[in-house]
Amino acid sequence: MSISASAQYTLFLGLITALVKPAGAYLARVFNGGRTKLDGVLQPIERLIYRVMRIDPSVEMSWQSYAVAFIVFTAVGTLLLYALLRLQMFLPGGPTADQLTTPMTPDLAMNTAVSFSTTTTWQAYGGETTMKYWTQIAGLAGQNFFAGAAGLAVGIAFIRGFARAQCDTIGNFWFDLVRSILWVLLPICVIGSVLLIWQGVPMTFASYPKLNTIEGQLQTIARGPVAALELIKNLGTNGGGFFNVNGAHPFEGPTPLANLLSMLAIAVLPASLTYTFGHMAGRPKAGWVLYATMVFLFVVALVFCDMGERRGNPLLAQLGVAGANMEGKEVRFGITQTVLTAVTTSNCATGSTNAMHDSFMPLSVAVPLCNMMLGEIVFGGLGTGLYSIVMVALVGLFLAGLMTGRTPEYLGKKIGPGEMKLIALFSLITPLAVLTPTAIAVVTNSGLAGLSTNTGPHGFTEILYAYGSCCANNGQAMAGLNANLLFYNLTTIPVMLAGRFGLAIPALALAGRLARQGRRAQHAGTLPPDSMLFATVAVSSAVLIVLLSFLPALALGPLLEYFQFPH
Repeated sequence: MSISASAQYTLFLGLITALVKPAGAYLARVFNGGRTKLDGVLQPIERLIYRVMRIDPSVEMSWQSYAVAFIVFTAVGTLLLYALLRLQMFLPGGPTADQLTTPMTPDLAMNTAVSFSTTTTWQAYGGETTMKYWTQIAGLAGQNFFAGAAGLAVGIAFIRGFARAQCDTIGNFWFDLVRSILWVLLPICVIGSVLLIWQGVPMTFASYPKLNTIEGQLQTIARGPVAALELIKNLGTNGGGFFNVNGAHPFEGPTPLANLLSMLAIAVLPASLTYTFGHMAGRPKAGWVLYATMVFLFVVALVFCDMGERRGNPLLAQLGVAGANMEGKEVRFGITQTVLTAVTTSNCATGSTNAMHDSFMPLSVAVPLCNMMLGEIVFGGLGTGLYSIVMVALVGLFLAGLMTGRTPEYLGKKIGPGEMKLIALFSLITPLAVLTPTAIAVVTNSGLAGLSTNTGPHGFTEILYAYGSCCANNGQAMAGLNANLLFYNLTTIPVMLAGRFGLAIPALALAGRLARQGRRAQHAGTLPPDSMLFATVAVSSAVLIVLLSFLPALALGPLLEYFQFPH
């Protein structure tokens, strides 16, 4: 790793660390009903929304009611987006019909609707050749707000399970949802979008211009209201790009500063929820330990991905072409910014990419793949990352309890058999949802038909990557897989739903059980939640779960491809 790369990685993590406490404290005030500087402007809007929706935000919900509201809200959003996608040709404005060359078939529309309503933003299409401007603005960007806010609401409800004692409720979903949009996502998006426009991201509803190239050919330049989508796709940990090549397009990531702003938008809020967790639970140091655990895993991923890409392609080295692996990368970002983006987006459930991951070296592409298989525990999705890392840590506490013969506890909450069953269910969802459809895809003609350019271990990795990305509600893909096929449009839907609800519902159920408990005093047999030993247990549990669940699949994909290269 070069000195320049180390400095850039350190600067990025330093900025996030500096923002964790103020952002986390702000989130705690917002969801505890504390005073903020935005109250004078936003509270009247909030009250109007409650009156129109006929909601009493003071009426709190059990975990079951909270989960039902979360599911119903997502289902309604999915159906509305599906209808908009099917009827988009009746919308006014550009692009014109002849510029939209990818048909919005029923299976593609449903896949896209589920994708955006679960924050996966898995895109089996090219945005500039498939979507009208108002489809992207009203439909896709709208769901980026709603789905991101719903995920944050679930994360806050999960925190309340640890913060409360002898309580049958974990908050009000509609209160958390409205506050997530008005106090968190909307203000940051307004400011951030203006900054991106300043950096050169277009914001226009004009038609695609046609220009003559220096070769004398006529070329159509796709553009549109890109800035309106760019910030919220990152802030809400969604990731769906306006253009087919996502952040690699110069209109989405025109400068290194724009790329940095996008990466900060992805990581800061999920990272700051660790402080919110510690603050609301009354154990600030425990929140910092969770954050330190995330940073450690993030740094390990940076080191391995950077090392793999800087070593270059050994096949090219045999031909006398030395240097780093620049295939599929934008020269304005280079290795450093490409690796930083790959690690950030794969850790944070955000499919926004600025390079073609299909061209990464085998061990380099294994890094974002493993990040997604970890289950969004390093910063993670908005709200989802927090409960994912806590769940993994609780697995470690359970194993430690087995070795010491004591019932595990965390933040004064007893993790008994009922709680452990929910944690075990949570841990099994990802491998079942990823490995089952992968196995089906690699043994059926319909699944293999998606491998348009690669076979062998690389082709296997592309399929595994697709389902891993969908289950992590991430959305990024290796471009060698043709995903716009009936098989993949249908089989990725249940995987995305499993990654959203299969993980969120057990987390809410656990929060409900913990909120009903009293708070136990820490004693000599309790593993301190703010200790280095606890962080070690959390990291070890995460690695162990991935190895036990996915090592055979990794051995058939990136590891096998690595050993096929000359050394």
